[in-house]
This record gives sequence, structure tokens and C-alpha cells, in this order.
Amino acid sequence: MRICLLTPAPDHPLLAETTALLTPHHDVQWLDPGTAKGLPDPAALADVYLLKTRTPRALALARFLEEHGAPVLNSASATELCQDRTAMAEVALRAGLPFVATRTEASLTRLAEAGEELPWPVVVKSRHSRRHDLVARADDTARLRALARQWPDEPVVIQPFTPNDGWDHKLWVVADEIFAGLRRSELATAVPDRTTRSLGTGELPARWLDVVRRVGEVFALDVYGVDLLDAGGEPVIVDVNAFPGIRGQAGAPEALAALALRTAAGSRPPRVLVGP
Repeated sequence: MRICLLTPAPDHPLLAETTALLTPHHDVQWLDPGTAKGLPDPAALADVYLLKTRTPRALALARFLEEHGAPVLNSASATELCQDRTAMAEVALRAGLPFVATRTEASLTRLAEAGEELPWPVVVKSRHSRRHDLVARADDTARLRALARQWPDEPVVIQPFTPNDGWDHKLWVVADEIFAGLRRSELATAVPDRTTRSLGTGELPARWLDVVRRVGEVFALDVYGVDLLDAGGEPVIVDVNAFPGIRGQAGAPEALAALALRTAAGSRPPRVLVGP
């Protein structure tokens, strides 16, 4: 099989370990959509592509590949959906998922100048998910205005702060396998350590795992991450990520290698995003 990684960083631990598992018997290549010159020859496409980057050029390339019959994990449309936190919330809530209430504002400056009384504390996030985007807690108008000075024209979403135990439950899914970890929330009052601690799925309620599986169905994702908060024993989804960097999870590279081969062989086609 010919497997191609769409990424600027093939040395990412998950990808590197997956490549090491596949290369004895399969041809694994990589392509950086950001530096690629031209489009691939439609007559010489790989058997499957793994989309581990989310730039506009990467999404355009993924769409080209899909249009020419190549399977892409995850699809361009599903990956793009997870970059827009407004659309993400709308899709999740419409599907009945326990997603945190989300309100969209055209700019943080406009919201701060309006002087509107919000249900403090709130969580302020960039509407468009990307590296080094805005994710912060605001307890009052003064903090909101301070954020507006740093991010004056940033389109944002506003979410009520969900009281929780200060830990983010990080769940990652590769096909049908779920991996889990605990990480101190970046919004916690004190964040002494951001190390992720592995968590056995047996330590989580079965209904939490059902919610996570349902996310994959709703968002048409085959490789994804879900951030959950424990709100008095009930899961609250605060984020969904397409093809996250799954680090330090035993069995994850093996699951990804197996998924790539099944997809390349045609026994598991990529999920398809269905419109409203």
C-alpha cells in the first residue's frame, strides 16, 4: 500500500511511530501542503492520505484528492468544520451533544465597549481555532477589556465557565479505539503542571465514552480528540479537534496504522460529513 502523510512535521511522535510500523511492508511518503509545488498527478495518487495539518492550502489539496477519488483521513470538510468554533457548537447542539453554550461576537473590542453584563466568569476563545489562538477566562469587565486590548479585532466565542474539578479530560479516538488522559486545565487558578496523565477508559463512565463515539459520527471524524469537563459527574464538551497530536498513548500508533491500511484497502471508507 502507498500511504501519504499530509503534514509539515512527519517527525511528530504519532506519525513517526506509525510510519515505523508501516514501512517494513508498505510505502509511506509525506507531503507538506505548504511547500508543495503544484498538485499531485491524479493518475498516481496514494492509496490513502492522512491529513495532519489544517492550513487553507492543506484543505484545498485534500479537496483535490477527494475529488479525484483518493480517501483522506479526515476529510477536508470535517477538518474545516472543527476549526470554526461557532459552527462546531451549532452542529453539536443540534445533534443533542452536551456541548457548552456558545455565543459568537464579531470582535472582542465591540463586546468590551458595549458594557454588557455577562454571566461571569466566562471563557473567551478565538472563533477560528489555530495554534496560539485566544483561550482565556474573564471574571469581570476589566479583564475583558484587557483581553480586547491584546486582541482588538479578534472574532470570538463566549462560553459560560463550567464549574469543574480543574482537570481537562482529554479523549482521543482512532477508528473505534478510545484513548484518554487527564491534564490540568489552562484556565485553572493555578497550573503547576501541564503534563498529561494517561487514564484508562475503564475509569470513565460508559455514557462518557458513548458521547465521545457519538462526536465522531456527528462530525464525520475518524481520528479526533474531544475535550470534556466533569460537571458534577456529567460530561460537558468544550472542544473537538480533527487529527490531534496523540502523545504518549500506548497503542495509538498501532491503531492509526491499522486504520490507514483498512482505509487504503477500501474496507473502511472515510466518514462523510452530511449537511444540515
